[in-house]
Amino acid sequence: VSSSMLLLLSAIYVVLIDNTTFWNALSNILAGSLFENILVQFSFAVIFIFILYVFMSIFCIKKSTRYFVIGFLIISAIISYFIDDFGVVISTSMIQNVVETDINEAFDLFSFNLLKHVFIFGVLPSIVVYFISLKKQSVSGELVSRAGMLLLILIVTSSSVFISAKDIAFIGRENRDLRFYVNPIYPVASVYKHLKMSIKDKNLPLEEVFSDSNVIKLKSADARNTLLVIVVGETARAANFNLNGYNKNTTPLLNNIDVINYSNTFSCGTATAESLPCMFSDVSHNDFDLDKIRNRENLLDALTYAKVDVLWRENNSGCKGVCSRSKTEIMHLTGSDSLCKGDECYDAVLLNDLDSYVKNIKQDTVVVLHQQGSHGPAYYKRTPDEFAVFQPTCNSKALQDCSDDAVTNAYDNTIVYTDYLLSEIIAILKSNSGVVNTAMIYMSDHGESLGENGVYLHGLPYFMAPVEQTHIPFIVWLSDDIKDDKNIDDSCLKDNSSNQYSHDNLIHSVLGVMDVNTIKYRQELDVFSSCRRNKSHIVGISDESELNDKS
Repeated sequence: VSSSMLLLLSAIYVVLIDNTTFWNALSNILAGSLFENILVQFSFAVIFIFILYVFMSIFCIKKSTRYFVIGFLIISAIISYFIDDFGVVISTSMIQNVVETDINEAFDLFSFNLLKHVFIFGVLPSIVVYFISLKKQSVSGELVSRAGMLLLILIVTSSSVFISAKDIAFIGRENRDLRFYVNPIYPVASVYKHLKMSIKDKNLPLEEVFSDSNVIKLKSADARNTLLVIVVGETARAANFNLNGYNKNTTPLLNNIDVINYSNTFSCGTATAESLPCMFSDVSHNDFDLDKIRNRENLLDALTYAKVDVLWRENNSGCKGVCSRSKTEIMHLTGSDSLCKGDECYDAVLLNDLDSYVKNIKQDTVVVLHQQGSHGPAYYKRTPDEFAVFQPTCNSKALQDCSDDAVTNAYDNTIVYTDYLLSEIIAILKSNSGVVNTAMIYMSDHGESLGENGVYLHGLPYFMAPVEQTHIPFIVWLSDDIKDDKNIDDSCLKDNSSNQYSHDNLIHSVLGVMDVNTIKYRQELDVFSSCRRNKSHIVGISDESELNDKS
């Protein structure tokens, strides 16, 4: 066959075989007669075939055609596996997650099912392409052949679109999420956007927004320092916390500790690459744009300006730039053999020497602990055996091959382990409360789908993400000393705990409890401010007369 025919056949194959999710979604949307439905589906097919043919023609010079097509088929097969089997979307945010993930997280995505899928739908057709005989043509003959084929496809596409124009326009306008499932067109567009964004970011200077930050008042020489531990959860969804009414006791230890559980809290994003920067940014969820805040100062910078000591302990795949200007400890480099296997550690590694660190702080301090948490799909790897209390569990990376109960049990065990971690942190803070005023805030970066409606993992675009991916746990513990020192009414906090909150509340609550004054602070987003017995203790307000002026 000619190379132009090979490109056309490859485009047809990918559109028809590697886009199962798209065709199923389109079929569920279509109404009308069978003939009308077939015509609309045919129109979409020829549009995609036209786009792919043009794309491949641009990159396929004469000698590279065969190998480009083979790579195209295999990559399309890989993408189709994750879209069809896990219901994920290969968006710009997901591309960034892939780029920034570590080798262990990447390896967790490989399974026998993936290899089988790629072999059947990618390798086997690639073998055919490898051995197929291509016609020898001159450069001019090749150009004429491709131009002729392009003209033929264009005529067919134009004709079908002309007939179905109203239906196509209506479906495209009312079902914009369909584009996320077009393989590999949307993933390729996402890669392009990510590369463009990355190149632009390298030339941007740091945007200073917290240089005015300072402590609200000077402390006396004998005043206690304040220590706040922020635990950044990973992939923990609120629905599976017994504190929130879940029917399995996943939080046996926290149930017996006097914590404030904000049960109605939602994330900024559905993937770590977006949620983590958003959590620590002064830009709210409604205005958040990852492109615009990459080189913008965050909460940790505000604390540093205010002479608050900051330490970030990392047990995940990185802080996504949040801690790039702060002291950072990579836990797998310091963890013991009992907690770490290579560069992957159980979350208890975050407790290493934490007690001695707390005993030796010399100034107000914020410690951030970034968990491995409930990161999937290998939930079973996140939990030591003694915490795997719910059985049977899914001990496979191919979640779709396990029963719903086994997947949920494996996930719930990660919550049990998080419950243990948080209780241990609180115990350390309690034991040092005579030396320093202590508090803990736990908030997850995003939630997780466990097979509801055929969707697994996380990362769907926010507007179409199920609540399981956005409803997150938010738990606060305060020592008696810090409540007294900051004039915080504990019962008031509990009365407000069922109100709706989000990642937007984190930065302002931290600034408030650490008494850091900055123009970026928003009192209405500080969960502690409305429960201060003495309103003059709110950052930015030094006395009662100023409070009246602000009112």
